[in-house]
Amino acid sequence: MSNLIHIADRVLNRPLLITRDKAQVILSVLSGRIGVTSPEASRFEGSSIERDEYGNSKSKPYRVSNGVAIITIVGSLVNRGAWIGASSGLTSYEGIGHQLKSASADDSAKAVILDMHTPGGEAVGAFETAELVRQLAAKKRTVAVVNGMAASAGYAIASAASEIVTTETGLSGSIGVVMLHADYSRALANEGIEPTLIFAGAHKVDGNPFEPLSADVKADLQKEVSAFYELFIKTVAKGRGSKLSAAAARKTEARIFMGQEAVEAGLADRVGSFETVLSELTRAVTPSGGRSTSQTRRSSMSEKEGAPVAEADAGIPKAEHDAAVKAAETMGFGAGTKAANERISAALGAEGVKGDATRMAAALDLAMKSPAMSGDDVAAFVVSNVSSSASSDPAAAYEASRVAGAGLAQPAPAKTSRRASLNSGDVYAARRQSVKEG
Repeated sequence: MSNLIHIADRVLNRPLLITRDKAQVILSVLSGRIGVTSPEASRFEGSSIERDEYGNSKSKPYRVSNGVAIITIVGSLVNRGAWIGASSGLTSYEGIGHQLKSASADDSAKAVILDMHTPGGEAVGAFETAELVRQLAAKKRTVAVVNGMAASAGYAIASAASEIVTTETGLSGSIGVVMLHADYSRALANEGIEPTLIFAGAHKVDGNPFEPLSADVKADLQKEVSAFYELFIKTVAKGRGSKLSAAAARKTEARIFMGQEAVEAGLADRVGSFETVLSELTRAVTPSGGRSTSQTRRSSMSEKEGAPVAEADAGIPKAEHDAAVKAAETMGFGAGTKAANERISAALGAEGVKGDATRMAAALDLAMKSPAMSGDDVAAFVVSNVSSSASSDPAAAYEASRVAGAGLAQPAPAKTSRRASLNSGDVYAARRQSVKEG
């Protein structure tokens, strides 16, 4: 009985943005015959746990799939409730608001889906929630998917999104306000019960369920309903703009439209599905092929074997990426040139080589053909294996250097039968090649 009292307190004599059928369901709940539960419509997509490139986990108040945040709005909507998502068939504006603000501040969430299956609920809090959606949509693409139903308060929230996509059988609309009043006076009389209300303030017990509504009280309640209705019309017109003006919204007379009919009436932008919208947004925010930024960063080294992370993977602006590559190339070329020059200088300036034309030519030739050898090793090999220009037999010295010029020379501590020399006509070209390879 206590649960029924709490439900009655929320719905009786309060403006509600719900469908007529939902109002009938509530009356059935109050009679104790049924209960309401609503599972998450998108519970199989994405995850509420995010891991960074270091494996650290962080929980989010919504599910995320490849950079797209998914906020599920299902069941009856109530203003307050310190929970996230549906609880016993209820979803609170308080929880939805927290999710919307979190998604707005979440840099990894590039777009947002409002996955909706709700007949509406309390009027209080609905338009404030719609304003939060509007603020989010101004910052990130936010698509409301009528994945079953977005009616009344649910439609007020959806109308503020960047776009409304309805499934073929999705129900949109019910732009109106209803208030329930239950008169139990005759039922109590039949049971021999006569309630007595003791109060102060002429309107303190207006609309109580123990007596019929007076004309004045009914007029006051109608005024309240009308005020909420005008807020509803204003909210929808602000969100939909020229797609559904205030006059057009009012002209619907709170009717509900299904699928393509909702598109033709301006209540939705196109027919689609939750899956197609998620796929479209995923391609838009992760052009690398559907992987999120953190996933790409974790795999960039292992999968690409150290290759630079491209702009699409890491989110680096192209101009910044190109400038960094150019700077690295310039720095690398300079360092390579310096190292190559120092190596050649070490080989040509070593004792036993410097000043000896034959050995200097052979050292330069060997340095070009054996880039793995250090300048000192080149000099040591030449001194050990190439005859000096000062030899008493110039012809033998030339022949020895010519044979060495065939390449194949490697560092060796002992003398070998091979000799090294350089074709003097290639000295300049070889030195340029050394600088380029270095």
